[in-house]
Amino acid sequence: MNLRSNIYLCLLATAIAPNTYAADNSIIELDEVIVTAPLQDKVSESAVPVTVISDKELRLKVGHSIGETLKNELGITSQSFGPGVGTPVIRGQSGPRVRVLNNGIGSNDASSISPDHATSVEPLLAERVEVLRGPATLLYGSGAIGGVVNVIDNRVPGKLPDRLLGGALEQRFDSASDETSTVLKIEGGKSNLAYHLDGFYRNRSNLDIGGTAIDVNAAQATDPALNVIQNTRGSINNTSAHAISGSAGVSLVGDPGFAGVSINHLENNYGIAPDGTGETTRIDLKQSKYDFKSELKNPFRYAESIRMKLGYTDYQHTEIADGMPGSFFTNKTYESRLELTHTPLGIFRGLLGFQAIASDFAAIDKSSGEVIVPQTQTNSYGVFAVESFNLGAFANQLGIRVEDTTLSPQGLASFSYVPVSASASSLWKINDSNSLNLSITRSQRAPQVQELLANGYHDATRSFEIGSINLHEETSYNLDLGYKFNANWVRAEINLFHNWANDYIYQQRNGQFVTEEGELCLPDTACSPVVESRQADATFMGYESKLIFPVMENRYGLVDLTLFSDYTRGKFVGGGDVPRMPPLRFGFQLDHIKNDWSSNLRLTRGEAQDHPGDFDTATAGYVQLNLSTQYLIKQIKDVDVLVFAKANNLLDENIRNSTSYLRNFAPEPGRGAEIGLRMNY
Repeated sequence: MNLRSNIYLCLLATAIAPNTYAADNSIIELDEVIVTAPLQDKVSESAVPVTVISDKELRLKVGHSIGETLKNELGITSQSFGPGVGTPVIRGQSGPRVRVLNNGIGSNDASSISPDHATSVEPLLAERVEVLRGPATLLYGSGAIGGVVNVIDNRVPGKLPDRLLGGALEQRFDSASDETSTVLKIEGGKSNLAYHLDGFYRNRSNLDIGGTAIDVNAAQATDPALNVIQNTRGSINNTSAHAISGSAGVSLVGDPGFAGVSINHLENNYGIAPDGTGETTRIDLKQSKYDFKSELKNPFRYAESIRMKLGYTDYQHTEIADGMPGSFFTNKTYESRLELTHTPLGIFRGLLGFQAIASDFAAIDKSSGEVIVPQTQTNSYGVFAVESFNLGAFANQLGIRVEDTTLSPQGLASFSYVPVSASASSLWKINDSNSLNLSITRSQRAPQVQELLANGYHDATRSFEIGSINLHEETSYNLDLGYKFNANWVRAEINLFHNWANDYIYQQRNGQFVTEEGELCLPDTACSPVVESRQADATFMGYESKLIFPVMENRYGLVDLTLFSDYTRGKFVGGGDVPRMPPLRFGFQLDHIKNDWSSNLRLTRGEAQDHPGDFDTATAGYVQLNLSTQYLIKQIKDVDVLVFAKANNLLDENIRNSTSYLRNFAPEPGRGAEIGLRMNY
């Protein structure tokens, strides 16, 4: 019997075995506070859908990317580009419409620029992940109609730890790619000084899948000249990766507040799934990040606190085609923000603030010297305010943000935009069991630099990208209606949404093929599809829902049954489908909890995506079955030990992700088992 078989048997045995070591089945559910929200509201008091993952739940859900970590949350999927990349897709929105933060400051990498670029935010180091929608998103940028994802890792300590030396050590193994990952965190403090050190190392081989890597018929339907000479079965070539990162932070903490700094360096080398022609592409990513964070409590009359954050990010990556450097991207960004929370003024609680972002972005082809995106200085200045107030049974929140954005490309005229966004939400607590929430948002965003100015061959996407200088602000009007019911026999939640997007900016193939130099394609010539930046009115509608039934509560523990479903449909007003939309999903999850032991079985049905958009291909439906379990061993010589395991895609389905640009070349992972151990001390 091989190692993988042993892992599966052990996992199944531990998941179904009753825990006979404890008798207390009681569970106390705590109402989590939303750290990213301006007034740190509780989840139960939010008028818009909020996702918070932390502690043991986070350790079990952590994936290879932030997108994979969140992909089983309602309304959220992952836009994969092979196993090396996974960015969040919220209600069909991705890229610049979903802002990814690290401790409240933008990741400022290149992940929102193109789908092949991995985000620099690492979920392995996270202590908490929050996903926000509605008025609170206006604090972090305009145009985030999908939402804001904040990954919190305590890199700059805001509180004084209760011991001089503490930390955590975590080790994981994933059989689907023979991946090993190690995480180390050390933190502590004394007197008024707090410190934090962390790091991780990850190494993996090629990814195992449940069938053939390339769907040749689908790939040739969009690229008739594609000559597939290599097509593996059971694995995807060139998907190995290795990454290493280290961080250090220190803060002065006292009664008036705190001030601290941190430094982080990341190196990540990962492969892109090949197209079967024999060519390979890898991405070599490097980033250094420097952050300052401070908070001053009660600085003067009418001010409850002042918070300041300043970050500098030096990002670059090289796309290596067949061993030779090709596309080269750089992004150097300063971001600062100042927030003032005022004392309650009558019924109003709130804050106002200022944010500035200055970035220097460029993309060239190292092999030819051709410019893909000209060096561009982008300066964005924004002011924002969010106010909360209660009127009887209604908890309300208002938000507004105004930005001034200027893009100054080298050798070209500047582009200027003034996006204006506003939002209002209300939560009606009808009684202890019923609540109704409504949110209305008007959101604008300026075009990004590559949407305007791209003009060249991109190695990793294997396409010739063309921007449009005629793009203007994208304006979205979003309506969100939700209902919650809470009783002893069931908990229910449903959210309906409808978004009207005027001048929606998107990238899509135009049906043409050219050479890497952009010349017309001749017979027997290697050619690439042309991808254009376009703009058109679009609508998005859908829902998220779940029902939780308590099935059993006795000496064997608690068992809950969750029924869930989500759906997003995107259409252009003038006809046609918005590309890369997630399919209808539904399924169930069984959760068993007995003291420090918990397990769950989750089955998800994804329907076929028959609305792929022009010059794209449909994806088939799938059934995914996952199993997970974890056990917390408390206080072994002042060390808490968490043991966890997961069995993923037990049916070994060859799943093609409809939100992925590489759906025809890189299926999702096949059957695999993960095991891990985390020690907190």
